Amino acid sequence: MVYETANRTIADAVDTVLDGGQIDRTTAIALLAQPVDELAAAADAVRATLGDGTVDACSIVNAKAGNCAEDCGFCAQSAHFDTGIDTHGLLDPEAILEAAKRAERDGAQRFGIVVAEKGVSKDKRPDEWADVIHAIRLVRDETDVEVDASLGLLTQEEADILAAEGLNHYNHNIETSPRYFSEIVSTHTFEDRLKTLRRAKNAGMDLCAGVILGLGETPADRVDAALELRKIGVSSLPVNILNPIEGTPLADRETAAISKTDLIKTIAVYRLLHPTARVRLTGGREVNLAEDEQHWPFEAGADGLLTGDYLTTGGQSAATDLAVIEQAGLRPNMAANEFDPEAVKPGQSVANTSDN
Repeated sequence: MVYETANRTIADAVDTVLDGGQIDRTTAIALLAQPVDELAAAADAVRATLGDGTVDACSIVNAKAGNCAEDCGFCAQSAHFDTGIDTHGLLDPEAILEAAKRAERDGAQRFGIVVAEKGVSKDKRPDEWADVIHAIRLVRDETDVEVDASLGLLTQEEADILAAEGLNHYNHNIETSPRYFSEIVSTHTFEDRLKTLRRAKNAGMDLCAGVILGLGETPADRVDAALELRKIGVSSLPVNILNPIEGTPLADRETAAISKTDLIKTIAVYRLLHPTARVRLTGGREVNLAEDEQHWPFEAGADGLLTGDYLTTGGQSAATDLAVIEQAGLRPNMAANEFDPEAVKPGQSVANTSDN
């Protein structure tokens, strides 16, 4: 795809990326100041040139809900906040399998098993660990979706075991920049998260790690978070947008502290910083973008989404997400799961998804 613009800041960045180079922090911050239409078109051109023209869908199940000891300021599942959510221990592995089968029918390429806690510990909670391994095996053996997981902090031994069991991606979001992280979380550090990502990568798993926009961070923080993810090497970059949850420290906002224009610009810059990763729209998109606006990020370089309900809040149907994909002029990915889009269109909800 040929892309031309008289805007030298954007044109030079596109040339750098398509020539196999990397744009630096100064350039990325400068790009955020460019006109949104031109920046979105440039990112879309990079996606069209380096991508496959598809949008990859994933779904996750809230396998263990609430009572988490961590104090992440955006999260409804923290035991530090009174949010009134339903809590439960680890689901039976067969129930996790049924959620994976529903996600598969609705066209998900990936299915993630998510727990709300600092980390599923092989040594401290061996029964829970065994059930997680059993669930991974069931999903791996009885569906065509790729099985992923978000199990909190890992030791290297635990990461090695998960990789050996066939876990494809390990999800562990960094949420924001190193500078701003301590404003949002105090019970663990940014470096703690990086250590787990390194261990998962060392074990041979691909990384799914991203951010939440609209926490009160600066544009430079958004760039710095993406640069940290580039250093460690992610194949999927989930972009959540804050959905303020009553009872959390960030509940005083009706929507995220980021404009729609800045959201689209950030997505575009993330595409230029991560030209071959799946830049994935995830939690909070329905709250912060109207249904007829949700195609915008996919016209600015995004090529992945989380579909269905979220961990503690409702999402939208797979049928609606298919319509969003089509409105952006793209098509659903079927590399792992050759589902029938026509069967999905009447609309069933998939299993639970995302970060809130």
